[in-house]
Amino acid sequence: MASTIDVPAGGYRYIPGVFQYSCGVQALLGYQIERVAFQRPVPMAEGFAFIERFMASENIPLTAFCACELRSPAPFTDAGFIAFNRHYCGTLERWGVMRDDKNPVARSNVCPAQHKPLVPSFHAFCFARRVAGASGSFAISGSGEAEDGHASYRERTVRFGETSAEAMREKGVYVLGRMEERLAAIGAGWADTTAVQVYTVHDLYPFLADEIVRRGAAEHGLRWHFARPPVVGLEYEMDCRSVPVERSVRL
Repeated sequence: MASTIDVPAGGYRYIPGVFQYSCGVQALLGYQIERVAFQRPVPMAEGFAFIERFMASENIPLTAFCACELRSPAPFTDAGFIAFNRHYCGTLERWGVMRDDKNPVARSNVCPAQHKPLVPSFHAFCFARRVAGASGSFAISGSGEAEDGHASYRERTVRFGETSAEAMREKGVYVLGRMEERLAAIGAGWADTTAVQVYTVHDLYPFLADEIVRRGAAEHGLRWHFARPPVVGLEYEMDCRSVPVERSVRL
């Protein structure tokens, strides 16, 4: 895992990832990460507009926008996912958050199996706020059971196309390892998290106790979203965070 890169203008550091998102973010000394969740999914354009107004009202620069959780109507094809990400990244470039395909923003993007949004939408977002003496809060990006790389998802996905109990365990163990790598990159572990989320429509109970709970990933409970990862062929995703301030809004 690559070393972190500081974003002084935003008040956080990030673990480099791919062009569409970083692997995670952590507050710098004197900053804390805060989270705002929408009670209902908000279409992306409307969500970005709200975030601009919200950040201005809180006197926080747009460069402090550091993480988001998205909801999409259905999993994308490989090509569709690339097109979606280019559109999403356009706003980050306009805000001055992203330059030259270097994206510091952490992200999860999943597809609810029921009560689906009509269009790609915001579920939540995070930003870094200056707070004297604060440091260390973080948000780790969602990861499915696919290795990073430029090959197709079919070529780099654990047990692609399989959903047996054995296959789901292998996928789940792989994703737990990805989360632990990202946590280690910022000097953190499961005990530091305030929330852990899992996204799958398959039964995780067979490996809940001896993998998820045993490792400490459910110490504060586990939030299970009945949803699929954002790309066709992926079946299991997790993310986690340590965020001292969370609020919800209804638009």
